[in-house]
Amino acid sequence: MPDRIATTVDGRPLALSNLEKVLWPATGFTKGEALHYYALAAPVLLPHLRRRPASFVRFPDGVEGERFYIKHPPPGLPDWAPTVEVSGKDGSRRQVVVDDVPTLMALANLGALELHVPQWTADGGPDAHDLLVVDLDPGPGAGLLECCRVACLVREALAEDGLECWVKTSGSKGLHLYAPLVPAPGRLVSGYAKAVAQRLEADHPALVLSRMARHLRPGKVFVDWSQNASAKTTAAPYTLRARRTPTVSTPVTWEEVAHCTRPEQLAFTPSQVLARVERDGDPFASLTDPARARPLPGTR
Repeated sequence: MPDRIATTVDGRPLALSNLEKVLWPATGFTKGEALHYYALAAPVLLPHLRRRPASFVRFPDGVEGERFYIKHPPPGLPDWAPTVEVSGKDGSRRQVVVDDVPTLMALANLGALELHVPQWTADGGPDAHDLLVVDLDPGPGAGLLECCRVACLVREALAEDGLECWVKTSGSKGLHLYAPLVPAPGRLVSGYAKAVAQRLEADHPALVLSRMARHLRPGKVFVDWSQNASAKTTAAPYTLRARRTPTVSTPVTWEEVAHCTRPEQLAFTPSQVLARVERDGDPFASLTDPARARPLPGTR
């Protein structure tokens, strides 16, 4: 493969470079393979990125080199890539919205390979969250199997309040749960998520933790409700992760979660994810359907 290719993606000129560069040394996975993955995953990835101001983990020299978590457009991003103005406590800044395949490929070409987005869109703004997200993070002595147990408990708790729930792997050791909402203020979404976590901790104290203190985490799963803060972002569905080996934050079915007996059953490589999508479609496809959104409990 040539090390530099001048091409056009949906009418946008791109010069793709260093395609043979190994970014995941443990497996020899190259930048060219990462770009190939994103090109094929774009139809299922982009619906979960569109209009959401994106942040990135950038690792141009591979996962064993220096990495940067950035919210601003990376240097070298083409002028045609769409950006939006985002206001925060420290003032306003421009951020990229990954609305199309050319932008996705341009970012990947610049080493911005891990994609994170907030629970709100640029159109609604930070005070109109259209997603509730729960991050299940196992402490020492716990793992993915414990996360699966807790995920089912969270799903039941949300269902009792009229919310439908989708689940994906984090691409690391935990799970992420999503519930689509009629847009609501972030502080209310965070408050509700915290109350659910506290309720589950009270009912299952040996397994569930709602508090952030690390000394409490051994053997338990932290139900991280704080991901719903307007300033927080979560790894996007189908993003590559900057782990030792190339893993993907992968949407899965509740049947897979309920029947998981080994962590390897819910660990997926890029090629496995593409095969799953080709065979079964996107388990998260209906998450973006506005008809599935429900009012946040207590705001009806």
